[in-house]
Amino acid sequence: MNVKKLRLGLIGKDVSKSPSGRIHKFILEQMGVACDYENFSITYAELDSVLRRLIGDFDAFNVTIPYKRDVFEYLDGIQGEAIACGAVNTVISPTKQGYNTDGAGFLLMLSTAGFSVKGKSVLVLGAGGSGRSSAVALKNAGARVSMYRRNREELKEVCEQLGVEATIDPEAGGYDLLVNCTGVGMHDTEGRSPVTEKAFAGASAAVDLIYVPKESEFLRLAKEQGLKTLNGASMLFYQGYFADCLFLGREPNEAEAKTLYEKYLQSTTEE
Repeated sequence: MNVKKLRLGLIGKDVSKSPSGRIHKFILEQMGVACDYENFSITYAELDSVLRRLIGDFDAFNVTIPYKRDVFEYLDGIQGEAIACGAVNTVISPTKQGYNTDGAGFLLMLSTAGFSVKGKSVLVLGAGGSGRSSAVALKNAGARVSMYRRNREELKEVCEQLGVEATIDPEAGGYDLLVNCTGVGMHDTEGRSPVTEKAFAGASAAVDLIYVPKESEFLRLAKEQGLKTLNGASMLFYQGYFADCLFLGREPNEAEAKTLYEKYLQSTTEE
């Protein structure tokens, strides 16, 4: 992709509170590239027209809940981790190629926060795009991964595809780490948790991909049980960094990503 002022966007059900535009503008500015970034909060009825516009008029765009699989039929191909997890969060419009940077961002978030997952038992709550990418990333990092979804038939299908275990009762406990990828706890479900305090029995840590609010009900319950907790704010930044590297055809560097995140946090606190 030629380095110029990029036209970028984000598509999702409700991205009204998303700081993605600010994050991408910050990262790209540090790389010497300007961009315009537009958020699209849409319904399924609007999906077709908006996706066609993004592919036709934009340089690239990001995809979030719940459209990370719906975008497939508009693409000419999917690459890398998007194939393994069956979800796309980044699209390069001119080539109609889909990618997934969620897994890379998720693992960098965990390692930066001192969360070790190798050999650990992890329960992933939710089997949508974020749940799939998190499960694949955890499995590749050496964790023993189990997933939960209320629809048992869909749960079985996803787990077979990803090569992870299916959990029928998320309240049973006994996991080292729990990861909430359901979206329960944000927007109109704020103040709710996908599990009760029973689910945290035996665990040492809990991660919620939600970053608004900063402490979801899921994390509040985990903290009450004495667990180390982490929200998804840094993952959002890191997956954005990896996406921007794709936009520019640039080789990603984890040390650079961490430095940029520290600069970004400093810039937000100085305002």
